[in-house]
Parts: sequence; C-alpha cells; structure tokens
Amino acid sequence: MSAITVGKYQDNTPASLTRPSREQAEEAVRTLIRWAGDDPLREGLLDTPARVTRAYEEFFAGYAQSPQDLLQATFEEVSGYQDMVLLRDIRLESHCEHHIVPIIGKAHVAYMPSSRVVGISKLVRLVEVFAKRLQTQETLTAQIAQALDAALAPRGVAVLIDAAHQCMTTRGVKQPGVSTVTSQFSGVFAADVALQERIWRLL
Repeated sequence: MSAITVGKYQDNTPASLTRPSREQAEEAVRTLIRWAGDDPLREGLLDTPARVTRAYEEFFAGYAQSPQDLLQATFEEVSGYQDMVLLRDIRLESHCEHHIVPIIGKAHVAYMPSSRVVGISKLVRLVEVFAKRLQTQETLTAQIAQALDAALAPRGVAVLIDAAHQCMTTRGVKQPGVSTVTSQFSGVFAADVALQERIWRLL
C-alpha cells in the first residue's frame, strides 16, 4: 500500500483486516475496561464504549478521506506569482501508532508553485487527512510532502512538524516539555540550503 493510500479498508484488503462492526468495537472497549480493572456495567461506564467509538470516528476520520480528491481543485490564475507559499502554525492532532496516544503540535507547509496553486484551506485539510490516522511523525511529515508534490507538481515542497508525543510525556520516560521536529524537503527546497534557512527564519 502506497504512502498516500486513502485508508486500510479497501476491497482487496485481507479478511483479517476487515473493518469490525460498531457493536464489535464497543465490545472491545468493554474488554479493555475490564482488563484495566473496572466494571463496564457500572453506571459511570455504561455509555463509555459508545463514546469511545464515536471519538475514534473523529480521531481517525482521515482513513475515509482521499488527499488526491482534496487537492484536485487547483488554480492557474496567479498573475505570474512564483515565490514561496507558506502556511505556518497549522494545529496538528494525531495519534501515535505504537501506543494510540496523542501527538499534538504544529505543522508548517510550504511549496514553490510552478503553474498551479491550491486554496490555502486545502493545505490545512491535507495535514488533517494524514494526521487523523495512526501515525509516526516521520511518516506523517513525508506523506504530506509527497501528496502535495503529486497533486501540484510544484518546483519544491517543504514540510516541517514540531510536536509533543504523549507516549513520551505521560508514560515511559515521562519528559514533559520535549518536542520532536521533523522536516521533509523536495525540489528546490532540497537543493538550496538558503531556501531552507529562509523557511526557518520565517517560522
């Protein structure tokens, strides 16, 4: 499956990965509650399985969305504009694929247009499509860059993410205040260190 595939549940998906029903998902939550040591039938927990399932629909909505479809509408009328387009401080909320706990931070997305540009809100939505999946930050950074490259064929793309991983801040080594920075450059951004430094200054 490619890095920018829509999701896991395709017609050719192995039977072992067939999406379970909502009832099965809620029963899985009850199992986890019992495993944690509580009673899923007590009053305060009765509706928790349904709430968790609805929350998962929000957390992982990106599996049902296509980045290719999202970036289909582009514009060529830009009056000859050829310099960088940069969106800073895009709120990022994802989940670590190793522990299914939040990754929270900011994404910065830039590209150097060739002949087409895309609406700036689409860049925010592109980040969200990939963030709303089980992720590693490295993969997330690369997926955003690759999707933008494929859709616009720009002269270059730059994606930078600065995020805190709750799998490290609330468990394990328990280091609050530590963030992870990842970056992916293509085209002129990969070839020109001065352009990379310009982005860091703008941020």
